[in-house]
Amino acid sequence: MAYYENVFLARQDMSPTQVESLADTYAALIEESGGSIAKREMWGLKTLAYRIKKNRKGHYVMLDMEAEAAAVNELERQMRLSEDVIRFLTIRLDEVTEAPSPMMARRDRDDRRRRDDRGGRDGDRPRDGDRPRDGDRPRDGDRPRTEEGAAAPAATAPAEENS
Repeated sequence: MAYYENVFLARQDMSPTQVESLADTYAALIEESGGSIAKREMWGLKTLAYRIKKNRKGHYVMLDMEAEAAAVNELERQMRLSEDVIRFLTIRLDEVTEAPSPMMARRDRDDRRRRDDRGGRDGDRPRDGDRPRDGDRPRDGDRPRTEEGAAAPAATAPAEENS
């Protein structure tokens, strides 16, 4: 038996549970023919680079499997017949790794970055590039107006004399 990786896109209007059951169906098909699923990853709903069969998004699912060529051919035939599958690609691998795929590693990295951005800074501390808040400086609307409608120059306090 050889190792294969299959990635398929399911329609955007399917719920995640429906996509899970579709992946279960394909995994059962492989297992019935004597193969085994080594790894299964749901990459989620992602925007496509271009429209495919009137879909702008698709649910991505990856299956790493060990199976005979006949089982893989039957899997691809079933995917071609299914209206829920937009596209699929199957490649032969030398070996299946237990590490997460690059898509999942990227997703984990992005999740860590989002968590760090939310809670890592003090909200009251000014940062470079921050603009002063409303109470920090007078605005043109706070100054008295002249007859022409322009704001009058800001009044300055008289200097104290030290005599």
